[in-house]
Amino acid sequence: MKIHFIAIGGSAMHNLAIALHKKGYQITGSDDTIHNPSKGRLEKYDLFPTEFGWFANKITSDLDVIVLGMHAKKDNPELLKAQELGITIYSYPEFLYEQSKNKTRVVIGGSHGKTTITSMILHVLNYHNKEVDYMVGAQLEGFETMVHLTEKNEFMILEGDEYLSSPIDLRPKFHLYKPNIALISGIAWDHINVFPTVEFYNEQFTIFIDKIVSGGMLVYNEEDKTLKNIVDVSEANIKKYAYKTPKHYIKNGTTFLETTFGDLSLEIFGNHNLQNLAGAKWICQLIGVQEEGFYEAIASFKGASKRLEKIAENNHTVIFKDFAHSPSKVIATTKSVKTQYKDRTVLACLELHTYSSLNAEFLKEYKNALKVADKAVVFYSPHAVAIKKLETVSKQQILDAFNQDDLIVFTEPKEFSDFLFNQNLENTALLLMSSGNYGGLDFESLINKI
Repeated sequence: MKIHFIAIGGSAMHNLAIALHKKGYQITGSDDTIHNPSKGRLEKYDLFPTEFGWFANKITSDLDVIVLGMHAKKDNPELLKAQELGITIYSYPEFLYEQSKNKTRVVIGGSHGKTTITSMILHVLNYHNKEVDYMVGAQLEGFETMVHLTEKNEFMILEGDEYLSSPIDLRPKFHLYKPNIALISGIAWDHINVFPTVEFYNEQFTIFIDKIVSGGMLVYNEEDKTLKNIVDVSEANIKKYAYKTPKHYIKNGTTFLETTFGDLSLEIFGNHNLQNLAGAKWICQLIGVQEEGFYEAIASFKGASKRLEKIAENNHTVIFKDFAHSPSKVIATTKSVKTQYKDRTVLACLELHTYSSLNAEFLKEYKNALKVADKAVVFYSPHAVAIKKLETVSKQQILDAFNQDDLIVFTEPKEFSDFLFNQNLENTALLLMSSGNYGGLDFESLINKI
């Protein structure tokens, strides 16, 4: 089969391209720019485009399928040519469904924690040499790619993102997977540019539950009130399994899980991660890993990339990098670090980088989000606001929204960097929360500083 990727350089897209190449498909692709790690990985498999740009002459009738990435636009010349020729066009999630429709599909959804839960499940299955197909939203230790596809594996583990599928398919990705087994970690309004009201956003999860195949299973976090209400009123013909934060304690900076097999020391910490663990345990048990085997494996799980990822540590300082950007994630992550390092100064630095977080109206959702930190900093770039064609956001709006008088706000990358490098980080837990890079922060030099 000949498959052409429009926007092959995306994080998810290039991993799917490599997975299909390994499966024996003939893969080509285009993009207007590609950065590492996508660049290096595509070059390794000789899949890197010979030149950047969109070329209608690449689209010929001998192609079997087009996979269309979200980065492309509706008027993309290659897309228009494919439509003209009548070539089958799939979005990324549609094609993953096509590759897994004869398998047992396990879909991990939720506003937060889905990458971590998916990573936990794959870690446990890998530990026990149980092979599955998968798609996960982060690079995992011990896994070369974020997508793995075979003909033989029975299960497909899919991270179920609620964002849109493609420029010509505005359905949320997780609506397309039709799970046999599903998990929802929690619901907290996000992606305001796509879901302008909280009600509309919440409705997507009701639809997701309705997409579970008849007789399927739903695992859900019963401590999330919004989610619990949605699950309680659902009339879908499915089995429901609730989970909550398991019993645990912290001793000498290490979190211990209380189990029927004894107390288990963990590499991870924080109530949200313990909830993630409880959800992952349910899924692993439903696909054949017993409780004792789960605990044995999860003890060595260190976390997913950029999800409360420890990037540096010495005897008196620890630095974490986290993808947190939505209000609920910021609150949970900051609270987790303060609880784990209660005798240290927690310096929490948040970059407002997404459409939602830079939206003047949505900013109000961040009220008290950084209150638990001993020092709190918010960085945002007015240039990023302009690029996204959003209303101008002032420093005062940030201060008012966060409801924190001692909040420090930076809008210039150099000022933020200078502030950070001039801090005395002794007896400090530094938390860097962003889906960007603070306008070019030198993380390596920061690590070397401690």
